Amino acid sequence: MLRRHRAEQDRERQVLGEAWKGDPDGYVFTTAWGEPIHPDTVSSLMRQLIRRYNEPAQGPGPAERLPPARLHDLRHVHATTLLLAGVPVHLVAARLGHADPSVTLRVYAHVVREQMAAVADAFAQAVRESCEQER
Repeated sequence: MLRRHRAEQDRERQVLGEAWKGDPDGYVFTTAWGEPIHPDTVSSLMRQLIRRYNEPAQGPGPAERLPPARLHDLRHVHATTLLLAGVPVHLVAARLGHADPSVTLRVYAHVVREQMAAVADAFAQAVRESCEQER
């Protein structure tokens, strides 16, 4: 989806030529002129998209409705997904623009705690297997 969006931005840039004001490697959400869109605008659009998904104009709605979400919520989903996938905290911190990984650890401590439980389980399983091999 993001690749299609980027391709559309590239087409807009080519049509406008020198009138285009953006950076080809810049913002994801821009006006047709390439200028950044204010985050509140995107959050507002997200509300509309979620409402359209939950309450389609035709046919029944989804079995599971999407909860309300802001643009900033996508940042949390992104970070949480990376951490649960085992990406090291210092890399997630860099991706989020946190100068210090301790900020990321504080904000996402609940995710790290979940991982710690999984790590403990993995260690316990490895010890059990090792003991069984020695018998």
